[in-house]
Amino acid sequence: MSTDSRLGFIEIAGTPHDIGLQLGRFGRDIAHAHLVKGHAWASVMTFRDDPRIAAMRRLVEERFPAYWGELKGLAAGLALPFDEVFLWNCRGDVWAFAPDGCTTVQIPGPEPVLAHNEDGDPGFRGHCALAHVRPEGGIAFTSFIYPASIPGHTFAATEAGLVQTVNNIRSRGVGIGLPRMVLGRALFDCRTLDDAVHLLKTAERAGAFHMTIAWKGDPRLLGIEFTHTNCSVVSIDRPQCHANHLVHPDMAGEQQVITGSSGSRQARGDALMVGNPPDPLDVLWDKAVAPLPIYRVQPDDPDHENTLATAVFHVGANVVEWHVYDRAGEMPRFTMNGALTPS
Repeated sequence: MSTDSRLGFIEIAGTPHDIGLQLGRFGRDIAHAHLVKGHAWASVMTFRDDPRIAAMRRLVEERFPAYWGELKGLAAGLALPFDEVFLWNCRGDVWAFAPDGCTTVQIPGPEPVLAHNEDGDPGFRGHCALAHVRPEGGIAFTSFIYPASIPGHTFAATEAGLVQTVNNIRSRGVGIGLPRMVLGRALFDCRTLDDAVHLLKTAERAGAFHMTIAWKGDPRLLGIEFTHTNCSVVSIDRPQCHANHLVHPDMAGEQQVITGSSGSRQARGDALMVGNPPDPLDVLWDKAVAPLPIYRVQPDDPDHENTLATAVFHVGANVVEWHVYDRAGEMPRFTMNGALTPS
């Protein structure tokens, strides 16, 4: 993998177990050297006897056997116990302080623009990648991936035309249901925007996420916030910013944790979105609020997160063009012109 802290690119194909196995092998070294030795892993592992986990396992195995197979393969590739890997992939469903942040810019129009900062554990810099995945019997996709996690909770585009970005929600109101990361993965097998909305609205949900989704050839740009009990779908009709906490009016009664960084990024993003639609990179690379900026590289970030990649998607009638940056102010690390692999 990377020796210069750059974002990598990998290609994976096969059965669900094959895919998980390859994802696990990709992240095995840094998982053992960094992840399992950290505070976040230890905090999540304290929930190993929580009865909700057994219920989540049953739901995933029954409802989504393919993703169950990916999780089984992931554990094998990581050389870690399956129970621990499954629990780690439920981290945001059981622990409100799971280390994921992110900021998204939403610009509607005939060809919507969707842009996203992927904020995560700075110890993973140089150990993440874009993964182009071709599942046997499923829909091909390309997604930003973290070591030890299945795809579906970052940013991605699929062969069917979906564009997805995901922001962490630190919900206090979690319950028994499907893990939010599994639901994010399930969106990759949807065939239309309406199918994706139906999935999230009707699923038994454990935890909470915010997703912005768009579809090639469909002018709609949708913001979706869901928790264990509620799901709000908003059609974006003006340029907006979302910084990983619930903001939809219909979610006002939900209990959540809003960190200082999340609140600061939302306020600064809102200010930058006033007037003519800005260049999304001017928003996502903004560092004006020095203690708690939108673009996060400071070693003392209070949420222990840094910006690991920035993606900008132009969702056209016939093609999705997108650029992925791993350093602010530089040329794209990867460019996808209507394809799921770099051109």
